[in-house]
Amino acid sequence: MNCVLCHNGATEKGLVTVTLEKNQTIVLIKNVPAEVCTNCGHYYLSDEMTKVVLQKGGDAITKGAELEVVNLKVA
Repeated sequence: MNCVLCHNGATEKGLVTVTLEKNQTIVLIKNVPAEVCTNCGHYYLSDEMTKVVLQKGGDAITKGAELEVVNLKVA
């Protein structure tokens, strides 16, 4: 797939760190599978991964966390 952001790179499978921030909570989710642009580094998550990432963020907010780091290990 070509990158819609820079229009110069193609994407490859890789792992990224996603940062979510809402109110007073910051969540870092490491090792998230994504398609990553070889030129600019912009990443694209699948619908399934987006749901997982948002769920992890929601869990952290529910717990009242200020900072949470999650190492996502997907089989």
